[in-house]
Amino acid sequence: MVSRLYPPLGEARLYHQVRLWADGVCRCNLALATVRGAKESWAVITDESPLLQTLWQYALRFQVEELFLDSKSGAFELEDSRLRTEAALERLYLVAALALLYATTQGMSVQIAGLRQQVDPHWRRGISYLKIALRWLQGVVHKGRQLLSPMALLPKDPHPCFASKRAERDFYDQIWFTRIRSLTCKS
Repeated sequence: MVSRLYPPLGEARLYHQVRLWADGVCRCNLALATVRGAKESWAVITDESPLLQTLWQYALRFQVEELFLDSKSGAFELEDSRLRTEAALERLYLVAALALLYATTQGMSVQIAGLRQQVDPHWRRGISYLKIALRWLQGVVHKGRQLLSPMALLPKDPHPCFASKRAERDFYDQIWFTRIRSLTCKS
């Protein structure tokens, strides 16, 4: 029965004022979509009006996965720490969060200064700001590069990260719909 809820491939359904749970007391909005290239259909519950922008924002969240990969096993190897006490893990994650913040701002500074291609050979930015910073910092230690002044985090990334032109095309092409329905649920 739940599978009928999701629209066919390439379609989106936007539901307004949906009642949640058995008692129906909680109301929300719901965006359902079956997107080409996605492994599973999407269901986004929101308190904001469900729009196609809601689905775009949801898709952008997938880029955050790269950040989790970087912070867990890609750069800091946090999973290998073997720490088990809550206090020790909290301290480790605090230090990792500060290092991640500093490195991200350093990577952004490298990008904005036009020096990224010294550490990232992609035609456009193909690795995370964290990885750019780590490679830059290796050059500071081993090649005499200058440490750049970190910059404030920008509200919108001026140089999105795509490992290839195909990855970029696939990202932007995946969220096209042949049919969009907007429905309001009645009391």
